[in-house]
Amino acid sequence: MSHPQLSVVLPAYNERENITDAVDRAVEALEGIEELDSFEVIVVDDGSSDGTDEIARELLERYAPRMRLLRHRINEGYGAAIATGFKAARGDLVFYTDADNQFDVSELRWFLPLVEHADVIVGFRAYRYDTAIRSFLSWAYNLLVRVLFRVRVRDVDCAFKLFRREVLEKVTIESRDFFVDTEMVAKARKWNFRVVEKGVRHYPRLSGETTVRASDIPRTLLTVATMWRHIYFPTPGILEEAARMHRELDAVSIEITAPA
Repeated sequence: MSHPQLSVVLPAYNERENITDAVDRAVEALEGIEELDSFEVIVVDDGSSDGTDEIARELLERYAPRMRLLRHRINEGYGAAIATGFKAARGDLVFYTDADNQFDVSELRWFLPLVEHADVIVGFRAYRYDTAIRSFLSWAYNLLVRVLFRVRVRDVDCAFKLFRREVLEKVTIESRDFFVDTEMVAKARKWNFRVVEKGVRHYPRLSGETTVRASDIPRTLLTVATMWRHIYFPTPGILEEAARMHRELDAVSIEITAPA
């Protein structure tokens, strides 16, 4: 795969202050990667209420057709935004990162050669610009994930991941929130896809704020336990529920096109 087609998915919720830089930097970085045959940047506005969609529409006028814009009518959640972007993606490689500019998309240059021998490349934050409590919670969570899902990655919730299309055709996304990071890697491991790690730089968030809190711990434990059961002991009802959720996403998302 010397000249792949790449889809970059940017989920965005209330990122008015960040979305312009996120798209500008992504397009500039991808234009500088000679190994790519073509690329598209897919912004998924997850029902933002701060005017993110208005800024994104202006960017669409500037960058279409290299940029596409999809919008949820209401806030459906981080995982739902990623699922919508993945479903719309046309590339044989699909990458996602957040629209908060805490990662440098140009580092994808070092991920692309790895797809010759891997199906999923998971970034890990070489240095973290997070609070002490969030860093500790992340460490404990990753330890739990490694034990339960036998996933040999140190930073499963790092929002810098690259997938071969075959993985996304096999792995279905059920999570509507930030547990989607864990779900995709755990399911890829379950289906024996080749998962490798690569370090990336992490930058401080300059605008907006994270929605992860220490008070999420009880829900985290319950959600991870449920995820484990769904992955290793799926029932017909569980599979039908996952299919229903995907049908619902089709009904709540629309693609915005640039003016002719």
